[in-house]
Amino acid sequence: MMETGHHTPEELAEQLRHLTMQLQAAGRTDLLLKAIGVPMLEELRIEAAKGQLSRLVITKDYRFVLADYDNREVELQPVHKAVYLLFLTHPEGIEFKRLADYREELTRYYMATAKMMDKEKIIEGVDHLVNPLDNAINEKCSRIKKAFLELMDEYRASYYIISSHTQKHIAGSSRVWYERLKVIKLPRGLVNVE
Repeated sequence: MMETGHHTPEELAEQLRHLTMQLQAAGRTDLLLKAIGVPMLEELRIEAAKGQLSRLVITKDYRFVLADYDNREVELQPVHKAVYLLFLTHPEGIEFKRLADYREELTRYYMATAKMMDKEKIIEGVDHLVNPLDNAINEKCSRIKKAFLELMDEYRASYYIISSHTQKHIAGSSRVWYERLKVIKLPRGLVNVE
């Protein structure tokens, strides 16, 4: 077994590269996969996709454009844009069950993206979104995911969609609870709001 205490991460990576090449030369990629494991392989594919991410430009008229993918537009309805803007503004994440705390902010985004829509309809739509007993927020997130998947593979899309992030909290010695946050993992340096 390799001693890791005296090696830098860069030296370990070089050793791993060398061992990988040896296994490949021996035709034993099966052993390589067994050593790495499928969950790590998925994590590596997501990490590899990070280098292929596009800047997301949100124009003054609330068009969502992928600047580095031939300026392709992400086709979303105003309600979906409002939901997306809310989560984009909160990189720390939001629990769906606490969406009512963001009612005013969500209403502002919806009114900005749906200028021609009746204010009562917007408020009614927001009421559905923030109601924890209503499935509206899940439906909107599914539609957002579908819009990004129409433009890119699932690994790159995983950075743009609203996805789950579970955070474990420990209070004292016996109480443990989980915060089930929804986040957009896209690095905010790739977001350009005009």
